[in-house]
Amino acid sequence: DSQLIAPEKALPGRSRKMPNIDGYKHYITGKDVQEIPEGFEVCVFANGCFWGSEKGIWRLPEGIHSTTVGYCAGFTPNPSYEEACSGQTGHTEGVRVVFDPSKVSYVDIMRWFWEAHDPCSGMGQGNDRGTQYRSGIYYDNDDQKRLIEASKDAYEKQIGRPITTEIAAASDYDKYGGLWYYGEVYHQQYLAKPG
Repeated sequence: DSQLIAPEKALPGRSRKMPNIDGYKHYITGKDVQEIPEGFEVCVFANGCFWGSEKGIWRLPEGIHSTTVGYCAGFTPNPSYEEACSGQTGHTEGVRVVFDPSKVSYVDIMRWFWEAHDPCSGMGQGNDRGTQYRSGIYYDNDDQKRLIEASKDAYEKQIGRPITTEIAAASDYDKYGGLWYYGEVYHQQYLAKPG
C-alpha cells in the first residue's frame, strides 16, 4: 500500500484559494457552497472518489444545505486536482457537507459514510488506490469525536475486521493551512450535471 508523504516533503502549494469558488452556487440546492447558516454544522469525510461520495449524500431525505468536493487532511495549501492525485500533497479526496442538525443528524451522515465504502481497505477504495483515496472522517468538536469513535467500534465489531479509517481533529491541520480546500468548480456536483 501507498505511504503518506511526510509534511516536510509535500508540495509547497499556494496562498491563493481555488478560483471561482467565491459566490459559487450548489448545482442542486442553489445555495452558496461556502455558507454555513446559523445553527448548521459541517461534516468532512473521505471515502474514495469524491464524485460518488458527494452524490451519496444527496440521497439523504432532507437537511442538506450543500455538498462540495475537495481535498482534505493534507499538508499543501490550496492544492490542485493534479497535485492531490500525485500523492505529493498528503490530501485525500473528500466531501464537505453543510447540514441542518434539526433535520438530519451527524449520526445519519456517519451511518451513510461507514456503509458506503470499505473502511478496512487502507490507502484506497476498489481499483482507486493511493493516499488520495484513503478513508477518513474529521471532527470539529468533542461530540463529533465521541460519535465517530463509538460508531467505528460498533462497525468494526459488526464486520469483524480492523477499520483503517483515519480519524482526526480538523484542528490538527491548522498548522498546514487548514483541513479543507475546495476542489475545482468542474468537479463540484459533477454527477448531477448533464453531459
